[in-house]
Amino acid sequence: MAFSFAAFSYIIALIFTAFLIFFAIWYVISIDELKTDYKNPIETCNNLNPLVLPEYFVHAVPAFLFVFAGEWGSFFVCGLPLMAYHAWRYNKRPSGMSVTGLYDPTTIMSGKNMKYNITEGWCKLVFYLLTFFYYLYSMIYVLISY
Repeated sequence: MAFSFAAFSYIIALIFTAFLIFFAIWYVISIDELKTDYKNPIETCNNLNPLVLPEYFVHAVPAFLFVFAGEWGSFFVCGLPLMAYHAWRYNKRPSGMSVTGLYDPTTIMSGKNMKYNITEGWCKLVFYLLTFFYYLYSMIYVLISY
């Protein structure tokens, strides 16, 4: 059993994906509180907007580690699709926002945006859970195979 850069990459990916699961749960809870009128849109946007760029960064670091480790399968399956989605989503954010983030208090309550945000939150949560277990399996495989 040998410790390699690929194993290190998977360990970092596991830790970072645990943070991403926390972010996704926070996101789903915040959107649900907004939907049930427990919080107002300004408060919700102030809670969610500061987490957008850290989420993108925390997802991108393991993806780039996989590139340097030569783990192309993990990069193309778990890293690249969500990074492309994040880039598309950030480009399509509401115009005229004065803060970095995706959520505008004036449009977040519309029915179309609310449904999209709820679906996005649950899809990200499922994606992060699946990648967590994929990284766990891959880490064990890499540690045993060398």
